[in-house]
Amino acid sequence: MALSFFQRISRAVVGRSRVDDDTLDAIEEALVESDMGVETTLKIIDHLEERVGRDKYMSFDELVGMLREEIGALVDESVEPFDFSKKPYIILVVGVNGVGKTTTIGKLAAMLTRQGKKVLLGAADTFRAAAVDQLTIWAERAGVDIVRQAMGADPASVAFDTAKAAVARGADVAIIDTAGRLHNRIDLMNELTKIRNVIRKVVPDGPHDVMLVLDASTGQNAFAQAKEFARATDITSLTVTKLDGTAKGGVVVGVSDQFHIPVKFIGVGEGIDDLKVFDKQSFVEQLFSPEDLK
Repeated sequence: MALSFFQRISRAVVGRSRVDDDTLDAIEEALVESDMGVETTLKIIDHLEERVGRDKYMSFDELVGMLREEIGALVDESVEPFDFSKKPYIILVVGVNGVGKTTTIGKLAAMLTRQGKKVLLGAADTFRAAAVDQLTIWAERAGVDIVRQAMGADPASVAFDTAKAAVARGADVAIIDTAGRLHNRIDLMNELTKIRNVIRKVVPDGPHDVMLVLDASTGQNAFAQAKEFARATDITSLTVTKLDGTAKGGVVVGVSDQFHIPVKFIGVGEGIDDLKVFDKQSFVEQLFSPEDLK
């Protein structure tokens, strides 16, 4: 079983009477192993060096408290996930295949439906029949309507139809799935730009959120994905999936720090209720707890 973040930090400093270079090296290794990324890790270590330079000796609890503060400062503040004054509130969901993008959409639709919101899904990932079929199954599970077209249809056409249907049916929220392909960034950029433009023909200020879904278990690959999608379009929020423990929680810290994009949701399991609104304070506390995120 993978060590949690707290266990890695504990292992790094246990038995040490003072914070020296060896201690900081061990903490640096623990941070990298937790997938915070080299850039973010070095930033944290530099800040720790400055803070402990005045007093070489400190207790384990003092060091952990200092580390908690440094990590907390790098994570964007929690934000309100929706602005329901905008109706329909349109969410464009992006991310590579396999990160849990379609599943996240289904869970999000279920969450909003429980809140009494009328939700409409748009199956604009028309390059994979499995993606449309999977989203249709989730729509049924969540009890919401879905707009879909034939396999290979123009994704922008599906997005346009979804926006029109959301307005006509008085939907509170429309969530549009997109293809998860990164083989050619120019194609991706052009496709997402086209989708945004057709949405704005119906809802001039839409989409209101371009949500990137990342899989915490992919480690450093998540950073590469965030970089590519950030180049292709204006990402406004993150959802991090497969975060059912704190072993890989560093991805949240590193991506938030390096791309300055707020995390709105985290996926902590496979169940329909296992999508949680991200809370920065709770997340940081959990990193430093022997308990997992569930």
